[in-house]
Amino acid sequence: MSLAPGAPQVTVRPFERCDVKDVLSLMRELAVYERYIDQFQVAESDIIENGLSDSPRFGVFVAEMNGDIVGIAVHYEVPWTYDLKPVLVLKELFVSKHARALGAGRALLAQIEKHALEIYASRIAWTVLKDNEAAKQFYMKAGGQKDDVWELWELKHSIKAE
Repeated sequence: MSLAPGAPQVTVRPFERCDVKDVLSLMRELAVYERYIDQFQVAESDIIENGLSDSPRFGVFVAEMNGDIVGIAVHYEVPWTYDLKPVLVLKELFVSKHARALGAGRALLAQIEKHALEIYASRIAWTVLKDNEAAKQFYMKAGGQKDDVWELWELKHSIKAE
């Protein structure tokens, strides 16, 4: 998939162990962009243990262009809610700055939609930074819409060993 004639071909696939370093690098880029790099604690071993184990806690699709990983879509499943169907949560969708507007983001989102259908999810849910207008426009063009009913809330705490 590509946007313009002559644009590099985009390939999307599930990540593998050999991709972990690139996945972590893109996660760090996102943490810088979203201003939480000072709290970012993910290491390669965490990605391997939680994403590539026999019972993974999350999945990652990677977008490749010219053999380089340029984007990621990190996702996890909520097994069921009120409609007794899963919800696919898109935790992170990020494309390197140099590869934006070339189709990688759209290809990743298309793969997320395909995966949601495969697991019979009733919907895909995600959050967007309030000031990230480019992401909002991207998602709106793809058919996404802001949830006017629900707000995101959280309860922060730290667990300390005694």
